[in-house]
This record gives sequence, C-alpha cells and structure tokens, in this order.
Amino acid sequence: MTETAHDHLSHLPPAESRLGGIFARPKALAIVCVIALAGLGWAYLALLTAGLSDPLGAFDVLCRAMADTSPGPAAIALVALMWGAMTLAMMLPSAAPMILTYAEIADAAARKGERIVSPFVLAGGYTVIWFGFAAAATAAQLTLTRLALLDTGMASASGLFSGAIFIAAGVYQFSALKHACLTQCRNPFPFFFTNWATTTRGVFRLGLKQGLFCLGCCWAMMAVMFAVGLMNVVWMAGLGIVMTLEKLGTGRAFTYAIGAVLIVVGAAFIITSFLAHWPVQAI
Repeated sequence: MTETAHDHLSHLPPAESRLGGIFARPKALAIVCVIALAGLGWAYLALLTAGLSDPLGAFDVLCRAMADTSPGPAAIALVALMWGAMTLAMMLPSAAPMILTYAEIADAAARKGERIVSPFVLAGGYTVIWFGFAAAATAAQLTLTRLALLDTGMASASGLFSGAIFIAAGVYQFSALKHACLTQCRNPFPFFFTNWATTTRGVFRLGLKQGLFCLGCCWAMMAVMFAVGLMNVVWMAGLGIVMTLEKLGTGRAFTYAIGAVLIVVGAAFIITSFLAHWPVQAI
C-alpha cells in the first residue's frame, strides 16, 4: 500500500484500515481474483468427479439424466454448471497475465491519486463471455447426445467424430483469426492503454472485449473436450496449461506445433476407426 493510500485511510479503525488497504492494491486483488475463481471451478469439478465412484454422486445423477431423450431443467442446469466450472478452471489461469496487466496500470494510477476500478469488475466481464460459451456448449452437448455422437457418460461415441474435432482444432491453430486474437491476449497493454476506463461500466466492457479475444483464441481447443470426454480431468488440466503457455509466448512456433499435434492425433483417431471396421463384411 502506498503512503498516500495509508494517509487516506488513517482515520479508520485499525481493522477497517487494513481491509481498505488491501482493496487499494489492484495487483493483490487481481491475484486473489484469479486464484479464488479458478479454485471455485476446480473445486466444483472435483465434487462432480468424486461422483465417479459414488453411485449417488452428482456425476452419476447427471449421466442418468443425460440418458433421457428429453432431460429436464435440473439435468440441463447441472450440465451448464459443469461447463461453467470448466471455463473458470481452464480459462482464468490463462487470463492471469491480462488481469495482472490491468492491475499494474491501475496500481500506477492509484499512486497518482487517480480513480480506479477493481480488477474483479474486469474479471467479471471476461467471465460473462465464457459463461456464454458454457451455455452454447451445454446446448451442443445435449444435441450431440441426441445424435448419439456422445454417450451417456459424456464421452465421444465415435472415433470419426473425435478425429474431426481434433483436426478442426488443429487447423484453427494456423488461422488468421486465431493469431489476431492471440496477439491481443499476449500483449493486452496497448489495448488497456488506448481504451482505459475509470468507471465500473467501462472496465466491465474492457473485460467483455478481452473475453471475446480469449474466446476467439481458445474456443477450438476447448471443443477438444467433446472428443476426449467432458469429465476427463487430465485433459482439462493439460489443455489449460497449453492455453496458458500459448498466451505467455511471443512467437508462432508453439501455436503451430500444437496445431500439428492436434491434426496428427485427429488423423490417428480416424485411421484407427477405419481399421477397426476393416475389412468390410459382405452382406
């Protein structure tokens, strides 16, 4: 906390002064924000995963509900919560550099006595975009289940389907849109410097825009979860790490390498699926 902030809060009782001092430090708030929200996502996923060995667990309830051709509102809400938790757990760590960049600028502004808005507001706008993706993914999951492309255990029921998702995600790694969005994610300082806002509404909009950049960067890799199983925690963690590392990089080599790997894995899925049904039996 700066001396200016300390002097400003010195008239408060000690406990309130310390609390006010914490909220006057944007960088500390940003770190707390990322850890807390991502932690909530992983905690919820852990509770769902625990249901794998518990016949009365939430995961088992969800699987049985998805077996119904017309799942009720409770089942749909549980699927939406699952996707919401996945987005928090996987995407917020990758957004940490962006949130910390905002916090550093806000910290400098606070030292000058300028008005600032909490990084929680920025993270809120960012999270709204990914919750929108979670809603779309929920609808996609219900549709794919009805088409028998996903089984009731929320895993892919077709090697061809899995291969197509991997190849599509790999090809997207080479696209101009991917790299335009990735550039914004890797270097958010010019965006914040040009569009700086000092109102809650303005900072929330900054979060929405950064969320859209992140969505454009990462939606295809998130879709890979449809191919590997929606409750595959190993793949969740792995993809989350890859997306975070991708945003920390400066060149395209890592992004292209990931794209090549995804395409090879997708081709392997498709070839394996064909070999499993070869030779074709004559009728």
